[in-house]
Amino acid sequence: MRRRVAREAAILLYRSQEKEFKQAKKRAAEILGARVLPSNLEVAEELDRIADEFEGSERQERLVQMRREALKLMEFLERFNPRLIGSVWRGTARRNSDIDIEVFSADPEEVLEEMRRRNLEVVEVERVTASGNHGVDESTHIYLALESGVKAEIIVRSPEKIGEERLCEIYGDPVRGLGIKELRRVLREDPLRRFVP
Repeated sequence: MRRRVAREAAILLYRSQEKEFKQAKKRAAEILGARVLPSNLEVAEELDRIADEFEGSERQERLVQMRREALKLMEFLERFNPRLIGSVWRGTARRNSDIDIEVFSADPEEVLEEMRRRNLEVVEVERVTASGNHGVDESTHIYLALESGVKAEIIVRSPEKIGEERLCEIYGDPVRGLGIKELRRVLREDPLRRFVP
């Protein structure tokens, strides 16, 4: 039953009927009349299988293209110590995934100004406060619409957060991500490489 709930939750996420793992698991359990909830990892593994089933080789091509676009964005934002995180870093990106990049600046307006200078289309700016491994974490999320149709989310964190270890809510491992040099190397040597435990 646990696996059925994980698969149902993954389907809800894949079809964008739910955006968050927690809500998808609860709704899947309700749909199936189950009381057991799978882990985020179990849902992520099912989501990966579903994406492979529906997208095939197109998924791999999309990942490489998204990593190239991420590199271009990171080069634009180089002075803010960018790191590629999320599904494009992990190698698990699927249809409707966005590019997640974290940058570090005491003034999010500086990052926004750089984006405007580069003629990037800023769709929304949101201030987010969340409790994390090291207390309260405040960040600014800048959502972009890229010319290719891909969406990107730039997360602006305080410079004091550089090098701070955060655990992934899905995989439970440290979110290391890739810097510019590391991403260039991945694209050159193994563009489909996965970073999952």
